[in-house]
Amino acid sequence: MGWDFIDETPGVAARGFAPMSGLVPEIAPPLVTAVLTNGARYYVDHAHPELSTPECADALSVVRYDRAAELILIESMEAANEILPEDQELVVYKNNSDGKGNSYGCHENYLMDRATPFWRIVQHATTHFVTRQIFTGAGKVGSEAPWKTLDEVPFQLTQRADFFEEEVGLETTLKRPIVNTRDEPHADPLLYRRLHVIVGDANLCEVATFLKVGTTAIVLAMVEDDFLDPRLTVVDPVRALQAVSWDTGLAEPLLLGDGTTATALDLQWELLEASQKYLLQRGTAAVGGVVAEQVVGRWESVLASLEARPEHLLGVVDWITKRHLLEGYRARHGLEPGDVRLAALDLQYHDLRPERSLFARLAAETLVDPRDARTAMDQPPDDTRAFFRGRCLQRWPGSVIAANWDSMVFDVGSESLRRVPMMEPTRGTREHVGTLIDECDTVVELLERLAT
Repeated sequence: MGWDFIDETPGVAARGFAPMSGLVPEIAPPLVTAVLTNGARYYVDHAHPELSTPECADALSVVRYDRAAELILIESMEAANEILPEDQELVVYKNNSDGKGNSYGCHENYLMDRATPFWRIVQHATTHFVTRQIFTGAGKVGSEAPWKTLDEVPFQLTQRADFFEEEVGLETTLKRPIVNTRDEPHADPLLYRRLHVIVGDANLCEVATFLKVGTTAIVLAMVEDDFLDPRLTVVDPVRALQAVSWDTGLAEPLLLGDGTTATALDLQWELLEASQKYLLQRGTAAVGGVVAEQVVGRWESVLASLEARPEHLLGVVDWITKRHLLEGYRARHGLEPGDVRLAALDLQYHDLRPERSLFARLAAETLVDPRDARTAMDQPPDDTRAFFRGRCLQRWPGSVIAANWDSMVFDVGSESLRRVPMMEPTRGTREHVGTLIDECDTVVELLERLAT
Protein backbone atom coordinates (compact mmCIF):
# COMPACT_ATOMS: atom_id res chain seq x y z
CA MET A 1 0.00 0.00 0.00
CA GLY A 2 1.46 3.34 -1.04
CA TRP A 3 0.96 7.04 -0.52
CA ASP A 4 -1.54 8.68 -2.87
CA PHE A 5 -0.02 11.84 -4.39
CA ILE A 6 -3.04 12.90 -6.45
CA ASP A 7 -3.92 15.84 -4.19
CA GLU A 8 -0.35 16.97 -3.45
CA THR A 9 0.20 20.59 -4.61
CA PRO A 10 3.33 21.81 -2.80
CA GLY A 11 3.91 24.63 -5.29
CA VAL A 12 0.69 26.55 -4.58
CA ALA A 13 1.11 29.56 -2.30
CA ALA A 14 -1.39 31.01 0.16
CA ARG A 15 -0.89 34.49 -1.29
CA GLY A 16 -2.88 33.46 -4.35
CA PHE A 17 -0.33 32.43 -6.94
CA ALA A 18 1.75 29.48 -8.00
CA PRO A 19 5.38 30.03 -9.02
CA MET A 20 6.25 28.87 -12.51
CA SER A 21 8.17 25.96 -11.02
CA GLY A 22 5.10 25.01 -9.05
CA LEU A 23 2.44 25.06 -11.77
CA VAL A 24 2.85 21.38 -12.58
CA PRO A 25 4.81 19.94 -9.67
CA GLU A 26 6.75 16.79 -10.32
CA ILE A 27 6.54 14.72 -7.16
CA ALA A 28 9.02 11.91 -6.93
CA PRO A 29 7.62 9.18 -4.68
CA PRO A 30 9.90 8.45 -1.74
CA LEU A 31 11.95 5.28 -1.88
CA VAL A 32 10.14 4.02 1.20
CA THR A 33 6.73 5.20 2.35
CA ALA A 34 4.08 3.72 4.58
CA VAL A 35 0.80 4.69 6.17
CA LEU A 36 0.68 3.26 9.68
CA THR A 37 -2.25 1.78 11.56
CA ASN A 38 -2.17 4.73 13.98
CA GLY A 39 -2.96 7.03 11.04
CA ALA A 40 0.58 8.39 10.67
CA ARG A 41 2.78 8.57 7.58
CA TYR A 42 6.34 7.20 7.75
CA TYR A 43 8.74 7.72 4.86
CA VAL A 44 12.18 8.76 3.68
CA ASP A 45 12.45 12.47 2.91
CA HIS A 46 15.72 13.93 1.57
CA ALA A 47 17.62 10.90 2.94
CA HIS A 48 16.14 11.38 6.42
CA PRO A 49 13.41 9.34 8.08
CA GLU A 50 10.31 11.49 8.47
CA LEU A 51 7.32 10.50 10.55
CA SER A 52 4.20 12.65 10.30
CA THR A 53 1.87 12.13 13.23
CA PRO A 54 -1.83 11.52 12.62
CA GLU A 55 -4.18 14.48 12.86
CA CYS A 56 -4.64 15.45 16.52
CA ALA A 57 -7.41 17.48 18.15
CA ASP A 58 -5.40 18.96 21.02
CA ALA A 59 -1.85 19.57 22.21
CA LEU A 60 -1.75 16.62 24.60
CA SER A 61 -2.66 14.27 21.76
CA VAL A 62 0.23 15.73 19.75
CA VAL A 63 2.62 14.96 22.61
CA ARG A 64 1.30 11.39 22.80
CA TYR A 65 1.78 10.73 19.09
CA ASP A 66 5.12 12.54 18.99
CA ARG A 67 6.32 10.23 21.75
CA ALA A 68 4.90 7.24 19.86
CA ALA A 69 6.85 8.40 16.80
CA GLU A 70 10.07 8.31 18.83
CA LEU A 71 9.32 4.73 19.88
CA ILE A 72 8.63 3.73 16.27
CA LEU A 73 11.94 5.26 15.19
CA ILE A 74 13.78 3.45 17.99
CA GLU A 75 12.29 0.12 16.90
CA SER A 76 13.17 0.90 13.26
CA MET A 77 16.74 1.73 14.24
CA GLU A 78 17.07 -1.50 16.20
CA ALA A 79 15.60 -3.56 13.34
CA ALA A 80 17.96 -1.95 10.82
CA ASN A 81 20.99 -2.64 13.00
CA GLU A 82 20.07 -6.31 13.24
CA ILE A 83 20.64 -6.72 9.49
CA LEU A 84 23.63 -4.40 9.08
CA PRO A 85 27.20 -5.76 9.18
CA GLU A 86 28.72 -5.82 12.66
CA ASP A 87 31.04 -2.90 11.88
CA GLN A 88 28.16 -0.63 10.82
CA GLU A 89 25.46 1.07 12.87
CA LEU A 90 22.50 3.26 12.00
CA VAL A 91 21.81 5.98 14.58
CA VAL A 92 18.78 8.28 14.67
CA TYR A 93 19.05 11.73 16.23
CA LYS A 94 15.97 13.81 16.94
CA ASN A 95 17.50 17.18 16.15
CA ASN A 96 17.47 19.87 13.44
CA SER A 97 21.09 20.61 12.57
CA ASP A 98 24.20 18.62 11.77
CA GLY A 99 26.55 21.37 12.95
CA LYS A 100 27.99 21.68 9.43
CA GLY A 101 25.53 24.11 7.91
CA ASN A 102 22.71 21.69 7.13
CA SER A 103 19.29 21.86 8.73
CA TYR A 104 16.17 19.69 8.57
CA GLY A 105 12.82 20.62 9.99
CA CYS A 106 10.32 19.60 12.61
CA HIS A 107 7.18 20.88 10.94
CA GLU A 108 3.84 21.69 12.53
CA ASN A 109 0.49 22.00 10.78
CA TYR A 110 -2.59 23.87 11.96
CA LEU A 111 -6.09 23.79 10.48
CA MET A 112 -7.41 27.33 10.01
CA ASP A 113 -10.49 29.07 8.69
CA ARG A 114 -10.04 29.88 4.99
CA ALA A 115 -11.78 33.23 5.56
CA THR A 116 -8.94 34.50 7.77
CA PRO A 117 -6.92 37.09 5.79
CA PHE A 118 -3.44 35.75 5.21
CA TRP A 119 -1.82 39.10 5.99
CA ARG A 120 -3.31 38.90 9.48
CA ILE A 121 -1.84 35.43 9.99
CA VAL A 122 1.57 36.77 8.98
CA GLN A 123 1.25 39.80 11.25
CA HIS A 124 0.55 37.91 14.45
CA ALA A 125 1.98 34.44 13.83
CA THR A 126 5.36 36.02 13.11
CA THR A 127 5.44 37.70 16.52
CA HIS A 128 4.67 34.41 18.24
CA PHE A 129 7.18 32.40 16.20
CA VAL A 130 9.95 34.91 16.91
CA THR A 131 9.30 34.96 20.66
CA ARG A 132 8.10 31.44 21.54
CA GLN A 133 11.70 30.26 21.11
CA ILE A 134 12.31 31.08 24.76
CA PHE A 135 10.46 27.88 25.72
CA THR A 136 10.45 25.85 22.48
CA GLY A 137 14.16 26.02 21.61
CA ALA A 138 16.12 22.76 21.72
CA GLY A 139 19.43 24.58 22.25
CA LYS A 140 22.62 24.45 20.19
CA VAL A 141 26.34 24.84 20.72
CA GLY A 142 27.62 27.69 18.53
CA SER A 143 26.06 29.23 15.45
CA GLU A 144 25.87 28.14 11.83
CA ALA A 145 25.24 31.68 10.62
CA PRO A 146 28.37 32.40 8.54
CA TRP A 147 28.80 35.90 9.98
CA LYS A 148 28.78 34.74 13.62
CA THR A 149 31.71 33.25 15.52
CA LEU A 150 31.74 30.80 18.40
CA ASP A 151 33.00 33.57 20.66
CA GLU A 152 29.93 35.63 19.79
CA VAL A 153 27.45 32.75 20.12
CA PRO A 154 28.86 29.97 22.30
CA PHE A 155 25.35 28.62 22.87
CA GLN A 156 21.90 29.59 21.60
CA LEU A 157 18.27 28.79 22.29
CA THR A 158 17.35 27.10 19.02
CA GLN A 159 18.73 24.88 16.30
CA ARG A 160 16.75 26.43 13.45
CA ALA A 161 17.02 30.22 13.75
CA ASP A 162 20.40 30.43 11.97
CA PHE A 163 18.84 29.10 8.77
CA PHE A 164 15.99 31.57 8.15
CA GLU A 165 16.30 34.32 5.56
CA GLU A 166 12.80 35.62 4.79
CA GLU A 167 9.68 36.64 6.66
CA VAL A 168 7.23 35.05 4.20
CA GLY A 169 7.79 32.55 1.40
CA LEU A 170 7.01 29.18 -0.17
CA GLU A 171 10.32 27.35 0.23
CA THR A 172 11.19 24.95 3.06
CA THR A 173 14.81 23.96 2.31
CA LEU A 174 16.33 27.21 0.98
CA LYS A 175 15.62 30.87 1.70
CA ARG A 176 13.52 29.52 4.55
CA PRO A 177 10.69 31.84 5.64
CA ILE A 178 9.33 32.37 9.14
CA VAL A 179 5.80 32.03 7.72
CA ASN A 180 5.47 29.42 5.00
CA THR A 181 2.87 30.13 2.31
CA ARG A 182 2.29 26.59 1.05
CA ASP A 183 -1.44 26.38 0.33
CA GLU A 184 -2.12 22.67 0.45
CA PRO A 185 -4.97 22.27 2.95
CA HIS A 186 -5.47 18.47 2.79
CA ALA A 187 -9.11 19.34 3.49
CA ASP A 188 -11.98 21.24 1.86
CA PRO A 189 -10.13 24.22 0.33
CA LEU A 190 -13.24 26.40 0.45
CA LEU A 191 -13.46 26.04 4.22
CA TYR A 192 -9.91 25.54 5.42
CA ARG A 193 -6.29 26.41 5.02
CA ARG A 194 -3.38 24.51 6.57
CA LEU A 195 -0.74 26.73 8.12
CA HIS A 196 2.51 24.85 7.49
CA VAL A 197 4.98 25.91 10.20
CA ILE A 198 8.65 25.16 9.58
CA VAL A 199 10.30 27.43 12.13
CA GLY A 200 10.23 25.16 15.19
CA ASP A 201 12.74 22.80 16.78
CA ALA A 202 12.32 19.08 17.47
CA ASN A 203 11.80 18.81 21.21
CA LEU A 204 12.55 15.98 23.61
CA CYS A 205 10.99 17.65 26.65
CA GLU A 206 7.30 16.80 26.54
CA VAL A 207 6.26 20.08 28.16
CA ALA A 208 8.11 22.01 25.45
CA THR A 209 6.24 20.12 22.71
CA PHE A 210 2.97 20.67 24.59
CA LEU A 211 3.54 24.42 24.77
CA LYS A 212 4.90 24.69 21.25
CA VAL A 213 1.71 23.41 19.64
CA GLY A 214 -0.73 24.41 22.37
CA THR A 215 0.21 28.09 22.53
CA THR A 216 0.38 28.32 18.74
CA ALA A 217 -3.10 26.82 18.35
CA ILE A 218 -4.52 29.42 20.75
CA VAL A 219 -2.66 32.30 19.08
CA LEU A 220 -3.99 31.22 15.68
CA ALA A 221 -7.53 31.00 17.04
CA MET A 222 -7.15 34.58 18.24
CA VAL A 223 -5.89 35.53 14.78
CA GLU A 224 -8.99 33.99 13.21
CA ASP A 225 -11.23 36.03 15.52
CA ASP A 226 -9.16 39.23 15.11
CA PHE A 227 -8.60 39.31 18.86
CA LEU A 228 -4.96 40.41 19.04
CA ASP A 229 -3.53 43.90 19.43
CA PRO A 230 -2.08 44.95 16.04
CA ARG A 231 0.67 46.88 17.84
CA LEU A 232 2.32 43.59 18.86
CA THR A 233 4.30 43.31 15.63
CA VAL A 234 8.06 42.91 15.39
CA VAL A 235 10.13 45.00 12.99
CA ASP A 236 12.64 43.01 10.90
CA PRO A 237 11.44 39.61 12.16
CA VAL A 238 14.28 37.58 10.61
CA ARG A 239 16.88 39.58 12.51
CA ALA A 240 14.67 39.41 15.59
CA LEU A 241 14.30 35.62 15.29
CA GLN A 242 18.06 35.21 15.36
CA ALA A 243 18.62 37.86 18.02
CA VAL A 244 16.22 36.06 20.36
CA SER A 245 17.90 32.72 19.72
CA TRP A 246 21.37 34.13 20.38
CA ASP A 247 20.33 35.81 23.66
CA THR A 248 20.37 33.23 26.47
CA GLY A 249 19.77 36.04 28.98
CA LEU A 250 16.36 36.76 27.42
CA ALA A 251 17.04 40.50 27.58
CA GLU A 252 17.40 41.45 23.89
CA PRO A 253 15.10 44.43 23.09
CA LEU A 254 13.04 43.95 19.93
CA LEU A 255 11.80 46.95 17.95
CA LEU A 256 8.02 46.94 17.53
CA GLY A 257 5.91 48.51 14.83
CA ASP A 258 4.84 51.42 17.05
CA GLY A 259 8.45 52.40 17.75
CA THR A 260 8.64 50.91 21.25
CA THR A 261 10.77 47.95 22.28
CA ALA A 262 10.05 44.77 24.21
CA THR A 263 11.85 41.53 24.95
CA ALA A 264 10.64 38.15 23.75
CA LEU A 265 9.60 37.41 27.32
CA ASP A 266 7.59 40.66 27.46
CA LEU A 267 5.78 39.77 24.26
CA GLN A 268 5.01 36.25 25.44
CA TRP A 269 3.45 37.72 28.59
CA GLU A 270 1.30 39.93 26.34
CA LEU A 271 0.20 36.94 24.25
CA LEU A 272 -0.53 34.92 27.38
CA GLU A 273 -2.69 37.70 28.83
CA ALA A 274 -4.60 37.95 25.55
CA SER A 275 -5.07 34.17 25.56
CA GLN A 276 -6.48 34.19 29.08
CA LYS A 277 -9.00 36.87 28.09
CA TYR A 278 -9.83 35.01 24.90
CA LEU A 279 -10.62 31.73 26.64
CA LEU A 280 -12.78 33.52 29.20
CA GLN A 281 -14.78 35.29 26.49
CA ARG A 282 -14.88 32.70 23.71
CA GLY A 283 -14.46 29.39 25.52
CA THR A 284 -12.15 26.50 24.70
CA ALA A 285 -14.16 24.43 22.21
CA ALA A 286 -12.15 25.59 19.19
CA VAL A 287 -8.71 25.21 20.79
CA GLY A 288 -8.70 21.79 22.43
CA GLY A 289 -11.25 22.01 25.23
CA VAL A 290 -9.95 21.43 28.74
CA VAL A 291 -6.44 20.84 27.36
CA ALA A 292 -6.35 24.50 26.28
CA GLU A 293 -6.83 25.51 29.91
CA GLN A 294 -3.88 23.29 30.83
CA VAL A 295 -1.81 24.94 28.10
CA VAL A 296 -2.51 28.43 29.42
CA GLY A 297 -1.78 27.41 33.00
CA ARG A 298 1.52 25.83 32.06
CA TRP A 299 2.39 28.72 29.75
CA GLU A 300 2.10 31.11 32.69
CA SER A 301 4.20 28.99 35.06
CA VAL A 302 6.97 28.52 32.49
CA LEU A 303 7.14 32.26 31.72
CA ALA A 304 7.32 32.98 35.44
CA SER A 305 10.21 30.54 35.83
CA LEU A 306 12.02 31.96 32.80
CA GLU A 307 11.74 35.39 34.38
CA ALA A 308 12.89 34.47 37.88
CA ARG A 309 14.27 30.93 38.24
CA PRO A 310 15.19 29.32 34.89
CA GLU A 311 16.90 26.45 36.72
CA HIS A 312 13.44 25.26 37.73
CA LEU A 313 12.85 24.32 34.09
CA LEU A 314 15.35 21.46 33.91
CA GLY A 315 13.56 18.61 32.16
CA VAL A 316 10.85 21.05 31.05
CA VAL A 317 12.55 23.32 28.48
CA ASP A 318 15.14 21.69 26.23
CA TRP A 319 17.63 24.54 25.82
CA ILE A 320 17.84 25.09 29.57
CA THR A 321 18.22 21.36 30.18
CA LYS A 322 20.92 20.97 27.55
CA ARG A 323 22.84 24.05 28.73
CA HIS A 324 22.84 22.70 32.29
CA LEU A 325 24.33 19.39 31.12
CA LEU A 326 26.96 21.11 28.99
CA GLU A 327 27.99 23.57 31.69
CA GLY A 328 28.32 20.79 34.23
CA TYR A 329 30.51 18.72 31.91
CA ARG A 330 32.61 21.73 30.96
CA ALA A 331 33.19 22.65 34.61
CA ARG A 332 34.12 19.10 35.61
CA HIS A 333 36.65 18.73 32.81
CA GLY A 334 37.91 22.32 32.58
CA LEU A 335 36.96 22.73 28.92
CA GLU A 336 37.12 25.90 26.85
CA PRO A 337 33.84 27.07 25.22
CA GLY A 338 34.93 25.91 21.75
CA ASP A 339 35.98 22.40 22.77
CA VAL A 340 34.68 19.88 20.24
CA ARG A 341 33.55 17.60 23.06
CA LEU A 342 30.78 20.08 23.86
CA ALA A 343 29.44 19.82 20.31
CA ALA A 344 29.60 16.03 20.62
CA LEU A 345 27.58 16.18 23.84
CA ASP A 346 25.09 18.48 22.11
CA LEU A 347 24.54 15.77 19.51
CA GLN A 348 24.35 13.02 22.11
CA TYR A 349 21.50 14.86 23.85
CA HIS A 350 19.36 14.01 20.81
CA ASP A 351 20.53 10.41 20.37
CA LEU A 352 17.46 8.14 20.34
CA ARG A 353 19.43 5.09 21.45
CA PRO A 354 18.09 4.66 25.00
CA GLU A 355 21.47 3.51 26.33
CA ARG A 356 23.37 6.45 24.76
CA SER A 357 20.95 9.38 24.97
CA LEU A 358 21.89 12.09 27.45
CA PHE A 359 18.27 13.17 27.59
CA ALA A 360 17.10 9.65 28.44
CA ARG A 361 19.24 9.75 31.60
CA LEU A 362 17.34 12.73 32.95
CA ALA A 363 14.27 12.64 35.13
CA ALA A 364 12.47 14.90 32.67
CA GLU A 365 8.85 15.76 33.37
CA THR A 366 6.39 13.67 31.39
CA LEU A 367 2.82 14.44 30.40
CA VAL A 368 2.05 11.12 28.71
CA ASP A 369 2.00 7.73 30.41
CA PRO A 370 4.56 5.48 28.66
CA ARG A 371 1.84 2.85 28.23
CA ASP A 372 -0.34 5.36 26.38
CA ALA A 373 2.57 6.28 24.11
CA ARG A 374 3.18 2.62 23.31
CA THR A 375 -0.52 2.10 22.56
CA ALA A 376 -0.40 5.10 20.23
CA MET A 377 2.27 3.36 18.14
CA ASP A 378 -0.46 1.34 16.40
CA GLN A 379 -3.78 2.83 17.53
CA PRO A 380 -5.12 6.05 15.94
CA PRO A 381 -6.61 8.98 17.86
CA ASP A 382 -10.35 8.67 18.40
CA ASP A 383 -11.33 12.23 17.61
CA THR A 384 -10.07 13.01 14.08
CA ARG A 385 -10.34 11.44 10.63
CA ALA A 386 -7.12 9.55 11.42
CA PHE A 387 -9.37 7.09 13.24
CA PHE A 388 -11.04 6.04 9.96
CA ARG A 389 -7.69 5.76 8.18
CA GLY A 390 -6.05 3.74 10.93
CA ARG A 391 -8.97 1.41 11.59
CA CYS A 392 -9.42 0.62 7.89
CA LEU A 393 -5.75 -0.34 7.73
CA GLN A 394 -6.18 -2.54 10.77
CA ARG A 395 -9.31 -4.28 9.49
CA TRP A 396 -8.63 -4.57 5.76
CA PRO A 397 -4.92 -3.99 5.05
CA GLY A 398 -5.02 -5.97 1.81
CA SER A 399 -7.85 -3.88 0.40
CA VAL A 400 -6.28 -0.45 0.97
CA ILE A 401 -4.36 0.35 -2.22
CA ALA A 402 -3.32 3.92 -1.38
CA ALA A 403 -4.02 6.63 1.15
CA ASN A 404 -3.26 10.23 1.87
CA TRP A 405 -4.49 12.75 4.40
CA ASP A 406 -7.80 13.50 2.69
CA SER A 407 -8.74 10.25 0.93
CA MET A 408 -8.30 6.49 0.80
CA VAL A 409 -8.34 4.18 -2.23
CA PHE A 410 -9.81 0.68 -1.86
CA ASP A 411 -9.71 -2.42 -4.03
CA VAL A 412 -13.24 -3.82 -3.90
CA GLY A 413 -12.60 -6.72 -6.26
CA SER A 414 -14.01 -5.05 -9.36
CA GLU A 415 -12.34 -3.43 -12.36
CA SER A 416 -12.48 0.01 -10.77
CA LEU A 417 -10.87 1.12 -7.55
CA ARG A 418 -12.97 3.10 -5.07
CA ARG A 419 -11.77 6.41 -3.64
CA VAL A 420 -13.30 7.59 -0.37
CA PRO A 421 -12.85 11.34 0.19
CA MET A 422 -12.05 12.52 3.73
CA MET A 423 -12.18 16.29 3.27
CA GLU A 424 -13.45 17.08 6.77
CA PRO A 425 -10.70 16.46 9.36
CA THR A 426 -13.17 16.35 12.26
CA ARG A 427 -15.24 13.52 10.74
CA GLY A 428 -14.33 9.86 10.49
CA THR A 429 -13.91 9.75 14.27
CA ARG A 430 -14.68 6.85 16.59
CA GLU A 431 -17.98 8.50 17.47
CA HIS A 432 -18.82 8.91 13.78
CA VAL A 433 -17.75 5.57 12.25
CA GLY A 434 -16.41 3.36 15.04
CA THR A 435 -19.47 1.14 15.36
CA LEU A 436 -19.92 1.02 11.59
CA ILE A 437 -16.38 -0.26 11.00
CA ASP A 438 -16.76 -2.86 13.75
CA GLU A 439 -20.02 -4.14 12.24
CA CYS A 440 -18.75 -4.50 8.66
CA ASP A 441 -17.14 -7.76 7.60
CA THR A 442 -15.76 -6.48 4.27
CA VAL A 443 -14.66 -3.27 2.62
CA VAL A 444 -17.51 -3.65 0.14
CA GLU A 445 -20.03 -3.67 2.98
CA LEU A 446 -18.34 -0.65 4.58
CA LEU A 447 -18.48 1.39 1.37
CA GLU A 448 -22.08 0.42 0.69
CA ARG A 449 -23.15 1.53 4.15
CA LEU A 450 -21.14 4.75 3.91
CA ALA A 451 -22.98 5.54 0.67
CA THR A 452 -26.43 5.19 2.24
